[in-house]
Amino acid sequence: MLSYAILIACAFICCALALNAWRLIIGPTTPDRIIAVDTMYINSIALIILLGLHQGSAIYYESALLIALLGFVSTSAFCKYLLRGDIIE
Repeated sequence: MLSYAILIACAFICCALALNAWRLIIGPTTPDRIIAVDTMYINSIALIILLGLHQGSAIYYESALLIALLGFVSTSAFCKYLLRGDIIE
């Protein structure tokens, strides 16, 4: 029963990733595209966690933490670049 729930959740998250990709391509402004990439990071983390639950392995949680860290740093750097024009002062 849990495996069916995981597969259904994966399908919904894949649908959310497709909608985020649509916003990334069509987004009228740059902040819309930044938010789309940020939510794509969050959805990919959710997929990795679900894969870890399905496989029963703890290594996937560490990779999800690394992706979360990289996603936060890259989003912050990109927003700072848009506001000021440079990343390192």
